[in-house]
Amino acid sequence: QVQLVESGGGLVQTGGSLRLSCAASGRTVSSLAMGWFRQAPGKEREFVSTITRSGGSTHYADFVKGRFTISRDNAKNTVYLQMNRLKPEDTAVYYCGARITVHSDTLFYAQSDYRQWGQGTQVTVSS
Repeated sequence: QVQLVESGGGLVQTGGSLRLSCAASGRTVSSLAMGWFRQAPGKEREFVSTITRSGGSTHYADFVKGRFTISRDNAKNTVYLQMNRLKPEDTAVYYCGARITVHSDTLFYAQSDYRQWGQGTQVTVSS
């Protein structure tokens, strides 16, 4: 069973930066495709970014392209989301998800693609 723990959220001003971390345990992260999603109050959870288990491919939602960067350090069993030029509309709880992909190096975009989730970390961007 994979356990995921997000950290790094907080309160930041518009234009600021945060780096979120998602630490995995129970299974080596090199066998996991990983994704970041977010959920703002009163809204559905939405896709933010995803990375293949090798780290060779990434994909971003249009509203974060050029501002957010997903990366992974398989030696540390951790995936990161570097968030720059933050906007008030980025305020949300950010969740990381994982999917075991031992035999493929695939990107996954839908919530239903992920089998394990962390508890989330709050990001608040003040205007």
